[in-house]
Amino acid sequence: MDLELLGKECGIFDTENKSAVIKNINALENKYNENECTQIYNYFLAVCKVPDYLIELIRCEDKIRDKSTLPVLIDVLLGKTIVPEEFSKDEYINVRVMCAKAIANLKDTSAVHALLYCLNNKKENYKVRFACADALGRIGDKYAVAPLIDVVKDEDEKSVYIRESAATALGMLGDMRAIDPLVSILETKHGILDKFTFLKERILEALGKLKINDNQRVFKALKDSLLDDSPQIRINAIEAIMESDNPLAYDTIKPCLEDVNDEVKRNALIALYNISDRSILDEVIHDKKYSTFLKEEATQILEEYETDEGSSNE
Repeated sequence: MDLELLGKECGIFDTENKSAVIKNINALENKYNENECTQIYNYFLAVCKVPDYLIELIRCEDKIRDKSTLPVLIDVLLGKTIVPEEFSKDEYINVRVMCAKAIANLKDTSAVHALLYCLNNKKENYKVRFACADALGRIGDKYAVAPLIDVVKDEDEKSVYIRESAATALGMLGDMRAIDPLVSILETKHGILDKFTFLKERILEALGKLKINDNQRVFKALKDSLLDDSPQIRINAIEAIMESDNPLAYDTIKPCLEDVNDEVKRNALIALYNISDRSILDEVIHDKKYSTFLKEEATQILEEYETDEGSSNE
């Protein structure tokens, strides 16, 4: 194939009729097989400068997910494309974010170094860094654990969102090395609201995925989080405790049935029901100390339970 000629025919070097060019790019999959399309897309990505076309090409590449695409995607992610004057660098941000997502879908560990380079560059756009942290978690290479821990622990990091995304990635990686630094942040930020609330939420989610049922320090940190000022933190703590398989989980969550926040009560009830059986529903319905809201929730869950039981017996 004459790829340069094909590029001219598709119009990837023109900017006047973008919708027609995008239509031409999408039509390629009907004319060529996957191997040929991959060659075409790779070439187009390497020479094209128009953000709209690049986004469409990455979408097309992501449908096929051929490993040969990786070097080209990494070049785009690292910003090696010289941006023409008619386009701003901001227009390339979404292109690079999409690159990180496509790279993650390839599940190739050789991409980890490039992703870490972008993540650790504090001058880099936060959207790109966020996408790279997510990609590192999805690829699942344990080599990324230590650098991600460093990002989560970095008090000088201006964007707390980056620390949140790194914590989420650690949860996806499931490496036990993350336990101590994550718990340390929960302990030092206990009771602090504002910008640290979402960070603590992501950390609790990560700890829940790690499923550490015999680590007393972790369990204590989760239990302490049930007293946090943020209702969402308390909800996340309930979920993490429920998933921990700790024998004390039920008794630890039960006081949350009398929380001041209805959503916390609801989540506590669901967690206790998942841990045990319908007996907690009966108790809530008949015990006067529980709120009307919680009784109604218990009744609704019980009705669903009985409906499911009836269906299974038919």
